[in-house]
Amino acid sequence: MSKLKKGYFVKGKFVAEGSELDLELKRELKGTDEKSRTDLKRESTELQKLGEDLLTLRAELLTRLELPDKLLEAIAEYKRITNFEGRRRLMQFIGKRMRQLEPQTLEAIRVALVEQHTPSALETQTLHATEQWRDRLITDDDAVGQWVNICPTTDVQQLRALVRQARKDAKPEKPGLAPRHGRAYRDIFQIVREHLMHPDSDANPTPLDAGLHNPGADA
Repeated sequence: MSKLKKGYFVKGKFVAEGSELDLELKRELKGTDEKSRTDLKRESTELQKLGEDLLTLRAELLTRLELPDKLLEAIAEYKRITNFEGRRRLMQFIGKRMRQLEPQTLEAIRVALVEQHTPSALETQTLHATEQWRDRLITDDDAVGQWVNICPTTDVQQLRALVRQARKDAKPEKPGLAPRHGRAYRDIFQIVREHLMHPDSDANPTPLDAGLHNPGADA
């Protein structure tokens, strides 16, 4: 016969002594906000994950945080080595160091991670300009010439071939169906985006919105 557990009943529910529920009820009776083992474990897991995310942070954002030297050394060492066991031990060490950081430092890390994954205003502007130019190149016969005036290093023959193919791909199989987008459509986007992201490769780099608001300006 199994040994009976020590405990008590609360609202018809048995509470074993030493259980998480028992500790929680005792904390409530004492009026303390001491963290439970479950809370501590959850926080430890969250900080371990935050430490893993910290490894992906860009150098300039990492420098801005002014983290302790020991933690920065561990991060640098983790990125340098490839040994699985060595990395596992370093990750444990990083997790331990994360638990020693002040709350404001942890919050600064979270803010930096959000910043890293949030597109900048320039990236957003470039994306919109790329989409506009791609659509114009496919729909407007004069757009290729206008684009080449702005970005003279473009491979014109390749661009014209892609435009022809994109127009061909866009024709629906049956009347009433939406236009299709094939590989040429995506390749045009990549070509335009590359030139807009690196304007220094062109002889006369111009603003992102050049030619967009006044299509006939360069005609």
